[in-house]
Amino acid sequence: MTTRRHVLSFALASTITAVLVLPALAQETIKIGELNSYKAQPAFLDPYKKGMDLALEEINAKGGVLGKKLELIVRDDGANPGEAVRVAEELVTREGVPLIAGTFLSHIGLAVTNFAGQKKVFFLAAEPLTDKITWQNGNRYTFRLRATTYMQTAMLMPAAIAAKKKRWALVYPNFEYGQSAAENFKTMLKAAQPDVEFVTEQAPPLGKVDAGAVAQAIDDAKPDAIFNVLFGADLTRFVREGTTRGVFKNRTVLSLLSGEPEYLDPLKEEAPVGWIVTGYPWDKIKTPEHMAFVNAYQKKFNDYPRLGSVVGYATIKSLAAGIEKAKGTDTEKMIAAFRGLKVDSPFGPFEYRASDHQATMGAYVGKIALENGKGTMVDFKYVDGKDVLPGADEVKKLRPASAN
Repeated sequence: MTTRRHVLSFALASTITAVLVLPALAQETIKIGELNSYKAQPAFLDPYKKGMDLALEEINAKGGVLGKKLELIVRDDGANPGEAVRVAEELVTREGVPLIAGTFLSHIGLAVTNFAGQKKVFFLAAEPLTDKITWQNGNRYTFRLRATTYMQTAMLMPAAIAAKKKRWALVYPNFEYGQSAAENFKTMLKAAQPDVEFVTEQAPPLGKVDAGAVAQAIDDAKPDAIFNVLFGADLTRFVREGTTRGVFKNRTVLSLLSGEPEYLDPLKEEAPVGWIVTGYPWDKIKTPEHMAFVNAYQKKFNDYPRLGSVVGYATIKSLAAGIEKAKGTDTEKMIAAFRGLKVDSPFGPFEYRASDHQATMGAYVGKIALENGKGTMVDFKYVDGKDVLPGADEVKKLRPASAN
């Protein structure tokens, strides 16, 4: 009887100890909630997740942030705005994360931006490119890392103007990112070249391009040049059908994102030589910070980085720097810390602008060429994001007063 009583007492004491210890252990980490379209967009987001994991490993190996290790809690947003909001809510209420990050597709990013504003939750939009996240739909709780459609279109504008082509065809996926990129391009080029004509606009649904019909419609319009915004499998189909029909022959082609390994590599020897693109020539960037990143990435994953790898890595580095500066994860202190926050990245240092919460991390612009049977970028240069962003006075006109 005595032995049994002792056993029960010990078990009860152990249970109480476990209950008391578990919350204490939970407080030893800083939770980061992350949601993204992993199943829908694996080409970009698998490398992105690896980039985040590498940054977490490096930061935690050095003791974490403020003496606590970072813990990443990841969820799939189903590539659906409603599901993304539900997942964000779950991360905040059920998982107890003090801040959220991520999203890929622009309309998903906008939905979570709205959630962050309504619920007063700090949100770092890592990848979605629509300008509305930091401008028209911006709020004080949302910051964005990646160079926007406006920024990347502006990076291509010198080439568009230098081409001196009058008749342009546009092709873009028919959702927020594609629509905003096309509008930016038309506005910028019209301002620089008033006599320009846009002879056709092809806007197929995302992931459902009828590439043959789109390519033929462009060729029938007899443009002098083409501005393309398709990416992923849509881009691959469009390039193949356009090449077969000779659509790109003797025509200037400008293309957002097409120099990124995620989208260039699947084309292999079919890569569209001569296209002027934004992208990431990972094997040719020889700056010390980039080479250190590549070496660490290859050592950990036995693979080469894609652009998603850089974005994921810089996302975690940004959050760590913000938490360090804020001395915690209090929302208002995080907002204050991120305004003007300087961050080191594989592309060099950048900062989050106080005026619109947009990061100045730039992108590479160059031409597609074939080397050893696969596409690569040549004649490239890095364009700093701060050089293609509007000034504070213009931002005031674009951004709601309540976002400040």
